[in-house]
Amino acid sequence: MRDLPNDKVTTYGDLAAMAGSPRAARIVGGIAHQGPEDLPWHRLVNAQGGLAVGFHGGQAVQKQLLEQDGIECDENWRISNFGDRRWRPTDFDQNLRLF
Repeated sequence: MRDLPNDKVTTYGDLAAMAGSPRAARIVGGIAHQGPEDLPWHRLVNAQGGLAVGFHGGQAVQKQLLEQDGIECDENWRISNFGDRRWRPTDFDQNLRLF
């Protein structure tokens, strides 16, 4: 999460895979709700680019934070141009800072 570019989002599953546990998306969700507050958790979305239902403050707050980063959302609470905004490093650098 620390290395997530400012104009990109990633999914719970992508982050789990980067951490070496591709089936641990739900665990990533739990970490997101109680993890360090200095990480950009608002840029973590579901596999379809949808905003988090359980985001602190709700989807409206997550949308506002994303838009402050220049990331647009549609009226269905999904990331516009999700394919272009999705961050999925192909080679996981051992120095990649996830948390």
